[in-house]
Amino acid sequence: MKTFGRRLARFLLATKLFWGLAVLYAVGVLSSPVNRRGVNIFLSPGNQSDVLRQVSNNGIIAVGMTLVILTGGIDLSVGSLMALGSVLCAMLLTLSGWTNASVMAIPLLSLVLLLLGAYAVPLLAVNFRHRSARPVERASRNVRLAGWALGAVLALLAWFWTTGQLATKFGVLGVLVTVPATGLVVGAFNGIIITKGRMQPFIVTLAMMVAVLGVARLLGGPSAAIFPVYSGSNATEQFDVLRALLFQVIPVPGLFFLAAVLLFGFLLRFSIFGRYIYAIGGNEQAARLAGIHVDQVKIAIYAISGFLSALAGVLYTAQYRQGKPDAGTGAELDAIAAVVIGGTNLMGGRGTMLGTLVGVLIFGFLGNILLLRNIDSNTQLVLKGLIILAAVLLQEGQINFWRQRWLQTLRGEPKAAGSLPPATGPTTSASVPKA
Repeated sequence: MKTFGRRLARFLLATKLFWGLAVLYAVGVLSSPVNRRGVNIFLSPGNQSDVLRQVSNNGIIAVGMTLVILTGGIDLSVGSLMALGSVLCAMLLTLSGWTNASVMAIPLLSLVLLLLGAYAVPLLAVNFRHRSARPVERASRNVRLAGWALGAVLALLAWFWTTGQLATKFGVLGVLVTVPATGLVVGAFNGIIITKGRMQPFIVTLAMMVAVLGVARLLGGPSAAIFPVYSGSNATEQFDVLRALLFQVIPVPGLFFLAAVLLFGFLLRFSIFGRYIYAIGGNEQAARLAGIHVDQVKIAIYAISGFLSALAGVLYTAQYRQGKPDAGTGAELDAIAAVVIGGTNLMGGRGTMLGTLVGVLIFGFLGNILLLRNIDSNTQLVLKGLIILAAVLLQEGQINFWRQRWLQTLRGEPKAAGSLPPATGPTTSASVPKA
């Protein structure tokens, strides 16, 4: 009987995040008002669809933030990159010819494709024969030249394709390709400064957050605070597809979010790249000694975070039909909160993409429940902050520690001198995969 109880306790502890989501969902069902037809508003398909739509942008950013935090880093520039993405998207959709947006976005897209071909070909060629942590360096000269040649061809094709849209304004595919590429370049720049300059991610991304916000404001000039986007009027009618409902239930932004969770969740769980991420977060020095090219992995992680943030900016423009330089205000805090609630350790090395999905949904359902109950917005912020704090304490085992201390006080038992809560950071015994 004791064995069964222990197994049950371990199971409940391992699945506490899902039980938390289930309890929150039950609270939403029981506390929801009903409409005149007697339908539970919380359970209505329209409300469930709205929740998924509302969490999609934050969820996409949280996916990139999860990868960054797993390596022991942080990215505070994601909100500004989302705002920059929304401004770029709105300007490319509504303005023809060479503008500040096209002058920035088109060359950066060509640069991304040039470097993609230059590094992807050696990477794929060598990985078929070697399991090296430095495949590009081990590639032959001919393979490297082939990579640069392919990259140059892709860059030229992208240049002619994008410049060909300037006269008639950009279409849906144009902004979906061009705008995230700009975010990828900015994110990679973050990673380069952090790794090559040996600087703290907090400082670098904080400075980038301010700088990118300034760039977003400068793009449209001093008098442009909002760039309205009206599909079928000043922008292509097809842009509405990014805010449509599939089968009248599933919002398209939600599909982007779920696709990002599945893709990067698969990479984390089944790819060598994912093993490298966990190894770096668990013990970066041991990962270097194991032959992992830590700098390249980190640059790639920050580039992915920037890419996803700019993509969220495109979806923001589609959802709210406008581009705003302050569209991403507070988005970095919401993303970090969702990742932490999802069980990812802020010190790195522990966390899953499934946990982030649950954390985003908890955040979304909580806001929806408070909104349906007409809770004051300031009270909502207080409750959300308390829930985030409780989630971190529960995740790191601190609640159990302080409960034991409290029970010892009630029993009058002496406390061990210098007793401290359990350490929450990654241990030096983290397993590192062989290169």
